[in-house]
Amino acid sequence: MSQISNAIAQRDEGNLVQQYRADFTQVLPSHIKPDQWVRVATGLLRRNPDLARAAQRNPGSFLAAMLDCARLGLEPGDTYHLVPMGGEITGITDYTGLVELMYRSGAISTVISQVVYAGDDFQWEPGITERPQHKANWFGDRGDMVGAYAYAVFKDGATSDVVVRSRAEIEKVRAVSKTAKSGASPWNQWPDRMWKKTVLRELAKTVPTSAEYRTLQAQAARTAQAAPVLAPLPAVPPAPQQDYDEGPIDAEFVDEP
Repeated sequence: MSQISNAIAQRDEGNLVQQYRADFTQVLPSHIKPDQWVRVATGLLRRNPDLARAAQRNPGSFLAAMLDCARLGLEPGDTYHLVPMGGEITGITDYTGLVELMYRSGAISTVISQVVYAGDDFQWEPGITERPQHKANWFGDRGDMVGAYAYAVFKDGATSDVVVRSRAEIEKVRAVSKTAKSGASPWNQWPDRMWKKTVLRELAKTVPTSAEYRTLQAQAARTAQAAPVLAPLPAVPPAPQQDYDEGPIDAEFVDEP
C-alpha cells in the first residue's frame, strides 16, 4: 500500500470512531477518559486491517460491539475483543475483563479462577469444604486440561458460590459459540483463557459486577434526590417510664432486620 493510500485508510478508520464519539461518551463510565478510550479504539482499527475492513462494511455491528465495550468500561483489544466473522463484528469480553468488573463492584476482595490439568491434585466436596484445594506442578508437565473452576471472596470473608466445570461441559459451551470456528477466535488462540472465562461467566451471575453496582448506586441516588424534605417535628416530652413486664411487647418495635 502506498503512503497516500495508507494515509487515506487511517483517516477513514479515525473518522469511523470519531463519528460515534458522542455515543461512546454517553455510555462510558465516569472513571474512563473518552479521549483516551477513543484513541485506543482508533489504534486498534489501524493495527488490524481485517477488523477495519469489517467495520467499514458493517458499521452497525461495529457500533454495537463498541457501545457494549464502552458501557462495560473495558478497553478494546485488551479486556474486550472485537472479532470479525461472517461479515460482522462480534464483541467478546475477555476473562480478565470479567474479573475487572467483579473487583469494580466494590464488594469483592479476591477472585480465583484456574484451569485444572490431568496431573494436578484437585479436591472439592460441596457442602463439606468451603473452597477447592488445588495443587499443581506449575513448572512441570501438567498434562491435558480437564476442567476449570472459579469463586470469589467477599470483603467480609465469605465465599461465593463455587463454579466447577468439566472438560465435557466446557466443550459444550464452545460448541455453541458462533466465533469458535474462526481462526481469530480466542477459543483457538487462547483456549486456557476461554476455559477460565466459561467458569467466570457462571460466577458473574451470582456476584456483584460493575454495571450492576453502578445501577444500584444510581437508583439509590435518584431515590434520595426525590425524597421530600419534611419540616422538623416539634419537640415531644419524653414518655413516662413503662414496666414492660405488665404486658406483651409490640413486635413491630423489637423485630428489626
